[in-house]
Parts: sequence; C-alpha cells; structure tokens
Amino acid sequence: MLDSVSPHDRVARLASSKGRLTLGTGTVPLLDLLGDPALAPGDRRQAGLFHTAFLMPSRAELGRWLAHAAAMRVPLQGASDHIVSEAIYLADPEGNGIEVYADRPVARWHGPAGEIRMSTDPLDMQALLRAADGTEWSGFPQGGTIGHVHLQVGDTAEADRFYSAVLGLDIAARYTGASFYGSGGYHHQLAGNIWNSPRAERRAEGAAGLGAIEIILREAADLRAIADRAQGAGIAISKGDDGLTIRDPWNTAIILRA
Repeated sequence: MLDSVSPHDRVARLASSKGRLTLGTGTVPLLDLLGDPALAPGDRRQAGLFHTAFLMPSRAELGRWLAHAAAMRVPLQGASDHIVSEAIYLADPEGNGIEVYADRPVARWHGPAGEIRMSTDPLDMQALLRAADGTEWSGFPQGGTIGHVHLQVGDTAEADRFYSAVLGLDIAARYTGASFYGSGGYHHQLAGNIWNSPRAERRAEGAAGLGAIEIILREAADLRAIADRAQGAGIAISKGDDGLTIRDPWNTAIILRA
C-alpha cells in the first residue's frame, strides 16, 4: 500500500524508511503511512477513520486534479456539492477513505440566521472541469493541506461530549447520524459519524487503521485548557515535551501541539 498512494495525487514524498512513508507538500508533512503486516485487518464497521480530506487552494486546482484522475482512470466513489465546498471521494487500495475538495467563498456558507449550511447535492463535474481552464495538473499544490479528518464513531452524542466539551471545538453543523466540529468559524476540521459504525466499541490495540490525528493549536493556552478539561472529565492524557496525547472514547489518538 505504501507504493500506491502517491501517484494519483502526486503528493511529494518527504521521507521514507522501511515500513514508513511521509507525504506532504514542500517541507510540510501531511500524512504518515505505516505498514505493519502484523496488524489485524481493519473492520469497516469499527470506529476510526472515515476519510482524510485534502483541501485544494482553489476550485481551479480541484478541477485540474479531477481531470488528472479521469485521465489516470482513478475509481471514484462519489462527488457532492456540500454548499460550503465541492468534494470528490475515493479510497486507497486498503479501503482508507479520501476526500479531495475545494471550499466555496465563506460568504456562501451561511443561512439567514448565520448558521453554517451543509448539504449533499449533486456536483456539477463538467463545470468543475471547465474551471481548470485547460491547465494540466502538476502535482499537489503548495497551498494544499489536510482540511479535515472525518471519523467513524459509535455514538454522536458521546462524540459531541468529547470533541466539543473536552477539545473545545464548536459543533458547526449536524447531519443525520453525523456531527461536524469546527474552530475559528470553519465549517469543520473534524467530523464524526455512525453511518457504518453505530454502537461501535473501542478499537482494539493491534488493529489496522488510523494511528493518530495531529492537531496544531493556535495558542499554548488552548493546550493547557484542553488538558484541564480532560483531567476534569477523568480522561487520561499523556504529556510530551511539545504537546499531549489524548484518546477519544473509541481509542483514536489525538496528538495536540501548540
């Protein structure tokens, strides 16, 4: 699987070693892939990763990637107009979900009461291809990043208590069976759904799947506040020299740094 991720997206390989591959843009790491044949195969119904979402810096770049994916005959799983964004979905050879998307202007995100509006409408693929303006895809752009990570959880109310009450994220929007968590007015940096994983229990150690999510906080004070809330909720934290690690109710590790 380590050799089959980069060609379609053409994300730069920043480092590699036996069983480990770091992908990113420029010198910025975005994704670490670890290969371990000793791990038990993942179960699509277990908690963990739903998809990793790669955010393009413009609609034109998304259109160029779509044209590239079509030329490479990359199997796509879906495409949606979410009001806040235009998104295309696929999976890697091991079934790990991937979203490639571009945000719409912020002014178009909100309803009359200022609420963030999200939907799952058909995506105009031809209009998106026209936005590329005939320019070919030349690799993952420098302005690209991971815009959000979408998780499978066992219960959205329990996820709300952890990701909102403990981590301090806003519940930016709710959808049937899903909650979207944002900060700084963004539509979501994290999300959790039960579409495949209702009542899922903690993921067992030694199972293949998502290893950890790393979140860079704006202020060191935010890190201290999260640590205090976690301790108050009786949630174990592991402190390091430059951050802390906390696990959600389904054993997904969240690494926090400031």
